[in-house]
Order: sequence, then structure tokens, then C-alpha cells
Amino acid sequence: MVSNKLAGIGMTSQRTRDRLIVRLRNEGIEDERVLDVMRTTPRHIFVDEALATRAYEDTALPIGYGQTISQPYIVARMSEALLGGGQCHRVLEIGTGSGYQTAVLAQLVDQVYTVERIPELHARAKKCLAELQLRNLRFQLSDGSWGWESFAPYDGIIVTAAPEQVPEELLKQLADGGRLVIPCGRADAQRLRLITRVGDSFSETLLDWVSFVPLIKGES
Repeated sequence: MVSNKLAGIGMTSQRTRDRLIVRLRNEGIEDERVLDVMRTTPRHIFVDEALATRAYEDTALPIGYGQTISQPYIVARMSEALLGGGQCHRVLEIGTGSGYQTAVLAQLVDQVYTVERIPELHARAKKCLAELQLRNLRFQLSDGSWGWESFAPYDGIIVTAAPEQVPEELLKQLADGGRLVIPCGRADAQRLRLITRVGDSFSETLLDWVSFVPLIKGES
């Protein structure tokens, strides 16, 4: 049985979530797998209680420590782009943050490896994800720019913070045919990029203008 906390009431109810899905579809999200997962995933448990009534607005929200939970459209767009190449079995997420994007991915792929550098967010996300009883997750507290070489190569890599340039380590850890979805660029000129590996070559598609917190290197 779903707990009252997960089910939500009022502005966190299923009706409110359904309205968000209508907006995402109107904004161009087409992958029904992504929409179905986002319809049932309780975003409100990943934000502070004081912000719960805003959880299903299509906007980013603060989660403390200078970080944010991504706008639902961006979560959907990145997930859709990641899945566009076919089945993803093994996915690396750089920047666990609130854990919301992690929860969405965990319901779409076989295994998610997620890295976070801020201990408090790492611990909070693990607690929230445990409430959803998602079993296909591995967590690491580390600098995400290094990736997670132990479990490479990955069919997909998704990055939820923006470096100015794509880290070489992430490209090396991408499987042949794998996809990397990453925001990249200066704070005032970030683009969401889809990079696909073909042998030792990489093709790139620019998706959207975006605004992410920076990917900070050199902290473990």
C-alpha cells in the first residue's frame, strides 16, 4: 500500500502530477515511458516540506548547499535523450543532488550508478530513494568529474551540473554506442548536449539552452 506521504494530497496529489504531465507533453516530451514514470514519481518528497506545494510546478527549486532540483521539463528532456538510442542497461549519473532524477532513471534502466560530492545531499537522497524501495542503485560520495571507472563502460551517462568543457574521463567511460547527456558551457551560455560514441569517435547534437549549477572539480 502506498503511504499517505508518497501519495500526497492537495497540491502534491496525483491530479496535480497529471497536470504536470500534460504540460510536459505540450512542451514536446514524447517518450511515454518517461512521462509514465514522472506521473507516478512523488517529486514532493525530494524537496523541503515548505516547498512541497510547488513540487509539481515546472520549475527548478532549491535543495540547499547552493544546489537545485532540476525543472521537470529538463529531467524529462535529459531522460528522453538518454533513452533515444535504445535500451540502456547500465547508466552513470553525475550529481545525485535531491535524488529525483535518480529515481526517474532507476525506473527506466536496469542499473544506475550515481555520484554526489556533497555528503548531506548524498545522505538525504539515499533516504528518499529508500522510501521508494528502488533496489537497482549504487551510490558513491565523490567528485563526479572523475566518473566511476570501476563499473565502466556505461550505456548512458547523465550529468546534472555543468562543466565548461566535457570531462575526458566521462567520454572514456562511455560504451560504444553509448550516450552522454550533459549541460556544458559558461554560466551565461550553457547548452544541453547529446554526445554519442561510435568506436573511438564522438558525434554531438545540441539540444536546449539551459542553466545548471557548475560542475566543481577536485573535491572528493
